[in-house]
Amino acid sequence: MKTNSSHPSVTSEIDKPIMADLQANLQYIKETIGNSSDLVVKVFLGLREWPAALVYMAGLVDQHILHSSILRSLVQHPDRDLEEIEDNRRLDYLMHEVLIAADIEKITEMTEIFTDLMGGNVILLLDGSCIALRIGAAGWEDRNVTEPNSQSVVRGPMEGFNENLRTNITLIRRRIKDPRLWVETREIGYISKTTVAMVYLNHVADDGVVQEVRNRLEKIDIDAILDSGYIEEFIQDASKTVFPTVYNSERPDTVCAALLEGRVAILVDGTPFVLLVPALFAHFFQSAEDYYQRADISTLLRLIRYLSFFIAMLAPSFYIAISTFHQEMLPTNLLISLAAQREGVPFPAFIEAMLMELTYEILREAGVRIPKTVGQAVSIVGTLVIGQAAVDAGVVSAAMVIIVSITAISSYVIPENGLAISVRIIRFLMMGLAATFGFYGILIGLIMLTIHLTSLRSFGVAYMSPFGPLIASDLKDTLYRAPWPFMRARPVSSKAQNLRRQSKKGVRKGVEKRDRI
Repeated sequence: MKTNSSHPSVTSEIDKPIMADLQANLQYIKETIGNSSDLVVKVFLGLREWPAALVYMAGLVDQHILHSSILRSLVQHPDRDLEEIEDNRRLDYLMHEVLIAADIEKITEMTEIFTDLMGGNVILLLDGSCIALRIGAAGWEDRNVTEPNSQSVVRGPMEGFNENLRTNITLIRRRIKDPRLWVETREIGYISKTTVAMVYLNHVADDGVVQEVRNRLEKIDIDAILDSGYIEEFIQDASKTVFPTVYNSERPDTVCAALLEGRVAILVDGTPFVLLVPALFAHFFQSAEDYYQRADISTLLRLIRYLSFFIAMLAPSFYIAISTFHQEMLPTNLLISLAAQREGVPFPAFIEAMLMELTYEILREAGVRIPKTVGQAVSIVGTLVIGQAAVDAGVVSAAMVIIVSITAISSYVIPENGLAISVRIIRFLMMGLAATFGFYGILIGLIMLTIHLTSLRSFGVAYMSPFGPLIASDLKDTLYRAPWPFMRARPVSSKAQNLRRQSKKGVRKGVEKRDRI
C-alpha cells in the first residue's frame, strides 16, 4: 500500500521504534490513545516462555477472525518445546506455523502500530522483541448493498456502492473479471489516513491519464479526507468554473462502463460516491439506463435531457426578455393575456422572476433538510399553496408561476446533480443579462458560456469533446445513441490505448460498415 508522506507535526510525537520491553510498549500505547475505553489490551500467557499481548480497538475488529484465526491458533499451537526456538525466529515461527490468519505483516515503528490499530487490525507484541506482528482482522458494521438513491433507473441493476471500500471494489470485480483490472491504494490525510483506491484497466486506460491521476493524488496534503468531494476539489483541472470536470456515481455498472471506455475510477473509503476521470460535458447527460433500453428509446430520452438543460437555463430569461423588451414577438392574443395578468403586479418581470426563483430555491433546500415524515406535506404546501396565494395577492403573475415550475421540473431531468446545480447558478446570470439587454444579453451570455466551456479540460481532454474539437466517430454516443452493433470502438476522446470493443465476427449482415477513427 502506498502512503502519502506523513505530516511532521502529527507524526513526530509517535514516530519512534518499538521497544523490547512489552510493558513499556503497552504503557506507551495506552498513554498515546488516552486510555480510551475502546482500546483492548489482552496480555497473553498461552505461549508460556514468551510473554505476549494482543492489542486492538473494539468495534473495528471482526470478532470471528479474532477468535478463530488468532486466539484459537495461539491457544492450540503445536505442543513443542518453545525454548528450542531461537529468539530471532520467534516471530517467523508464529507467522508461519502458529497463526492461520492470511494477512500478517511485521512492523517496527510505533506509527505503524497506531495506523494499523485505527484500521481495524490486531497487533501482537512479544516481550524482548522490537518487532510486532500486524494481523489483518478488520470488520465493522456496514450498510448493506442497496439500490442507489441519487441515480435510480427503471431498467438495469439495482445495486449501489456503500461506504466500505473493499465491498465497492468487489462490486466492480464482479462485473469485470479481467486480471488487467488494476487497483492502486494509498492513504491520504495525515490524521484520518483515509484509504483511496485508483482503479483502471491497464490495457485500455491511457498511461498518461493514469500517471496524471497518480501525480495529483500524491500532491494532496491535508489532515483528513471524509468524502470523495475532498478529492474532487483537489484534482479538478479548473476551480474557477461552475461546471463539474469530475464525474461521480454510486452505481457499479456506470463505473464499470467508464472503466471499459478507458477512464479511471477513484474510490474513497467511507463514501459510496466514486469519481470518474476524464469527465466530459456529454457524460453528464448519459444515464446507465440509456444502454439497457433500445437505441431509439435511449435517443429520445437523451434529446429530452438536452432540451431540459436549455429550458432550465433559459426559460426565465426568455420570459423576462420578451415581456420587457420584445413584446412584438408575441401573438396579439397572448400579449393581451400576459398584459392582463401583469396588470396588478407591482414589480417588473426581473424582480418577479427573482422572487419566485429564490422562493423555489429556498423550498428546494428546505425539502432536503426537512424530516421525511413531513417533507412531502411541506413541499406540497410550499409549491401549491404559496404559489396560488402569491398569484391571488397580485405579487406575481400566473405566467411566472408556470415558467418557474417548468424550469424546476426540467432541472430534475438532468441525470447528474453536479450539472443541475451549475444550471441553477447560470440561470440567475442569464436572468440579469436578459433584464439588462434583452435577447442581446442572452446571446452574449451564450457566447461567453460557449467560450468558457471550450476552454475547459479534464485531465488533458477537451471538455466539449467530441463536439469541439469535432470527433465524428464519437458522436454516436452523444446527442443520440447508436445501436450496440454499431458502437464497435471506444470513444477516441477517452484516449484509450485499445479502441476496439467488438470484432467483425458474428456481426449480422447490414452492419458490416465500420466506423473510421
